[in-house]
Amino acid sequence: MSAQLPLIDSFGRLHNNLRISVTDRCNIRCFYCMPAEDVQFMDKSELLTFEEIERFVRVAVPMGIDKLRLTGGEPLVRRELNTLVAKLASIPGVKDIGLTTNGIMLAQQAQGLYDAGLRRINVSLDALTPEKFKKFTRRDGFEQVIEGIRAAQRAGFDPVKINAVSVRGMTEDEIVPFGHFARETGVEVRFIEYMPLDADNAWERGKVLFAHEIIETLSSSIMPLRPIEEESASGHGGPATEFEFDDGVGRIGFIASVSQPFCMSCNRIRITADGKLRNCLFSMEETDVRSLLRGQAPDDQIANAIRSSVAAKKEGHEINTARFIQPERPMYSIGG
Repeated sequence: MSAQLPLIDSFGRLHNNLRISVTDRCNIRCFYCMPAEDVQFMDKSELLTFEEIERFVRVAVPMGIDKLRLTGGEPLVRRELNTLVAKLASIPGVKDIGLTTNGIMLAQQAQGLYDAGLRRINVSLDALTPEKFKKFTRRDGFEQVIEGIRAAQRAGFDPVKINAVSVRGMTEDEIVPFGHFARETGVEVRFIEYMPLDADNAWERGKVLFAHEIIETLSSSIMPLRPIEEESASGHGGPATEFEFDDGVGRIGFIASVSQPFCMSCNRIRITADGKLRNCLFSMEETDVRSLLRGQAPDDQIANAIRSSVAAKKEGHEINTARFIQPERPMYSIGG
């Protein structure tokens, strides 16, 4: 019976959103996520199988989980990902499946993923020139990403959302081009404040380019932005605050994790590629679900592990306090 109760933590937050990392491997090396060289990836035997992921989701759905997002690493390097999408889409109660990708392999896979049941896609792209792209990723591939975005639009994804990390001293000159990109292509650009999840521990608060500064730049350089009323927005309940230009052409979102934390409305839990359940992106504790899945634990034991993890969730990430401690796992190992 307890498995049917909603996942509510001690602060009254209801959890319905599960982010699933399918791999820690990636084909680029963004500085805010991974070291440039000598990355130690998990052995493939450590990764949850598609069947294990499916079983975990089937246990979680009766507890109120109805939104899923596949992440990595780079999820498209996991072979036959469309097979997993189809498995998850067939689970009664799953209402929404999304994917976050760097887009390099998207042109080849977009249609197959859409046909399998994927309906929302976010492409990580921090710059709109090949040269600046390489500064962020330490790899080539800008043209492949642009073609991947076009392929996703052709496949039926609408809108395609672009996740652009904002870093002071690096991305100020990308703000206006991204505004025009949103207006010209129909993508929704979402600016994300630089967060302390880099493998090199080089994050500093002074490097964060804040959302309000980007709003001011776009409004003065293109035209004013106006907030999109909640009832007319996408309705997916994510962390982004959404705006559009005054003429209604071009949508811009902001994930202001540092300057405007949204912890008290967080509805997410996460499972890493190696089967560790995390109740917060910045959590210092994990629950080992893989051992339960591979030990043939009954469903109620897995459900109790999920419920205990949610119950232990802290009030917030504390980035803006002296108490903040950066997680040992960098972003690529946790799952975006």
